[in-house]
Amino acid sequence: MTETQKNPLAESFNALSLIRFAFPSMVMMLFMGLYTIVDTIFVARFVDTNALSSINIVCPVINLIVGLGTMLATGGSAVVAKKMGNGNTGEARSNFTLIVVAGAVIGLLITAAGLFFLDEIIWGLGASEILFPYCRDYLTIQLIFAAFNMMQVLYQNLFVTAGKPTLGLVLAVLAGIANIVFDYVFIVLLQMGIKGAAVGTGIGYMIPTIIGTIFFLMKRSELHFCKPDMDASVLLKSCSNGVSELVSQCSTAVTTFLFNVTMMKLLGEDGVAAITVLIYSQFLLTTLYIGFSMGTAPVVSYNYGSGNVKQLKKTVRICFSFIAGISIFVFLFSLLGGESIAKVFAENNRNVFEITKNGFSIFSFSFLFSGCNIFSSALFTALSNGKASATISFLRTFGFITVTLLVLPRFLEVTGVWLAVPFAELFTLMLTVYLLCRHRKQYHYF
Repeated sequence: MTETQKNPLAESFNALSLIRFAFPSMVMMLFMGLYTIVDTIFVARFVDTNALSSINIVCPVINLIVGLGTMLATGGSAVVAKKMGNGNTGEARSNFTLIVVAGAVIGLLITAAGLFFLDEIIWGLGASEILFPYCRDYLTIQLIFAAFNMMQVLYQNLFVTAGKPTLGLVLAVLAGIANIVFDYVFIVLLQMGIKGAAVGTGIGYMIPTIIGTIFFLMKRSELHFCKPDMDASVLLKSCSNGVSELVSQCSTAVTTFLFNVTMMKLLGEDGVAAITVLIYSQFLLTTLYIGFSMGTAPVVSYNYGSGNVKQLKKTVRICFSFIAGISIFVFLFSLLGGESIAKVFAENNRNVFEITKNGFSIFSFSFLFSGCNIFSSALFTALSNGKASATISFLRTFGFITVTLLVLPRFLEVTGVWLAVPFAELFTLMLTVYLLCRHRKQYHYF
């Protein structure tokens, strides 16, 4: 058996084969985005805009759960893939198992702590008396499924590391379809309101978690479960290496809170509903960048670990070329399709529709810069440079955006809110270019 047959990451990728390898991760993330955004569509159309606003109010808690899972997943994936590249397969399996177990335990702890402090969390996030009951119903159920949420995030990354990206795609599609079906059943047919949206999403989390666990227990790939060595340094390395992803999600949680407060002050609850549409649409559209970065990161880690500089350079060059092309596509789609997207969410509320439509005409420019920033952060994570990765993520999702969001609305009001993200992405791109040039001799990716 050749090395490539044994481990797909060892393939000498060209542009087409690399995109084909990453494609399942891209589609998988797209479906993850779709079944996340389906909740808001069903809630907006079949409950009301107050319920839509409440989802965004409690969104920071979901960001935290996903952030912790992504930190372990991306940081751990880099550790595991590098050891596989070095030929330390047994150690890679042990580390992989330990990382998955740690994710499950963290998910259970979040459930316990979240339910215990539930009311305090909701009030702290800025819920009004009108929105509080919606927030409580939605967040309670989301917390119950926290461990499943953590696990499905872990498996999304680790299926790629195991050389099984197509399996991750199939499970993501199944989860997305299940969520859509159950949203319709629970919200439309059974009239469960926002509770139905949360249950539908929770069932979506369970599908890849259960099937993924069974797959890795059956030992059908080189990477599978075994008795782990309880090595705390592996978890510390995974967390430190993937901390940029946690920083990104936590920063998103804080900026979401700031967006909510600002829009509530400027335009009231309709403003919060409008920014909810923009934030969830942004998540959906950036899944193409995230999925591609997720799909190619193990290839970068493997070639870095094996010392194959020629293939590393080729891979990185292909990645940046693809990101540039897809950025233009996403920008044009958002700019030209913003009105249609707004109509899907706010057909029954003219004021929310107008606010959202105007927002898209400005907000769309952020997609020209965000792709390069997202991939560069993932690139540094794959190269085990958590510091550079975290710097990009922190300034992109928190530092720059917080400053622009606090300053611009003071002078430009609502227009300043829409400009905050494009300016933050542009400033981050300048930093990203600097870091890429600074580290090029260390990693030889150019």
